[in-house]
Amino acid sequence: MSGTAVRHLISINDLTDADLRAIVERGAAFSAGEARPAGALAQDIVGVYFAKTSTRTRTAFSSGALRLGGRLVSYGPGDLQLNTGETTEDTGRVMSRMLDVLVARTAGDPAELRGWASQDRMSVVNAMTADEHPTQALTDLTTLLGHFGRVEGLRVLYVGEGNNTASALALALTRFPGVELDLRTPPGYGLEAPFAARASEQAAASGAVFRERHDMDDLPAGRDVIYTTRWQTTGTTKPDPDWRTLFAPFQVTPALWEHSPKAVFMHDLPAHRGDEVVAEVLDGPASIAFEQAENKMHSAMAVLEWCRGALAPEAAPSAPAAPAARP
Repeated sequence: MSGTAVRHLISINDLTDADLRAIVERGAAFSAGEARPAGALAQDIVGVYFAKTSTRTRTAFSSGALRLGGRLVSYGPGDLQLNTGETTEDTGRVMSRMLDVLVARTAGDPAELRGWASQDRMSVVNAMTADEHPTQALTDLTTLLGHFGRVEGLRVLYVGEGNNTASALALALTRFPGVELDLRTPPGYGLEAPFAARASEQAAASGAVFRERHDMDDLPAGRDVIYTTRWQTTGTTKPDPDWRTLFAPFQVTPALWEHSPKAVFMHDLPAHRGDEVVAEVLDGPASIAFEQAENKMHSAMAVLEWCRGALAPEAAPSAPAAPAARP
């Protein structure tokens, strides 16, 4: 779309509050069938580059681009001249003359994606780096909005490693008034300090609450959502050979619902039943994990529309006031 400034999504921090709300509301509208793909990418070519494995994110962006009328060029981990020493900046400059959007998963340093985004012709979307998974957070908020009708005031308990999914979720949720986000992460496997600091700052500014502890004692009651991710994140290994001993108390079991009987269960998938969650929870009536997975596609379409200027952030409503304190 000529005349439209190029928009990149490398981190949730790249989005204004209005951007964030616009994408989440558009994704929820797609999910509910209240919006239909309208050919926003009819003249566009979307590159899809995944250096690491992916089922949901790759399929979501590929399917979403096609539904919006775009065409795809797909790359595998051995296909680019990055492997022969070409710089990320040069790769981005070349691709930007042939593609309109590049969706990329490296599971490595986000600086690589920043290199691709150093040109002004092609949008770059982070489909997961080692530190952050921003499109997962957008999917999660799309799911919350669709299920609860709001994000404001929700009480979320996240249990497990402070990985890239947790980082993005913390950056996104703490912008919404009245949200309570409690992270329970194993000792030594908490949220990286810059993300925890940013989440705390945002929570103080928005009227949200952000807390992190490294035990499973004195869990908060009355949670709306219990969320976990798999213990072995894509593309990572753990230096401690005895890490499973540390993680064992953080398994999600039906016992967590004793304090939060109305909570729904979320998981970014893939799941390993018997590790981070038992089958009774993942496949049980409280689970919305597979609806959450479907929303990857709806959220991906909203992201692509935003990148190409077809989704105006100014259309998003201003943030409502924080809900009244609960007794």
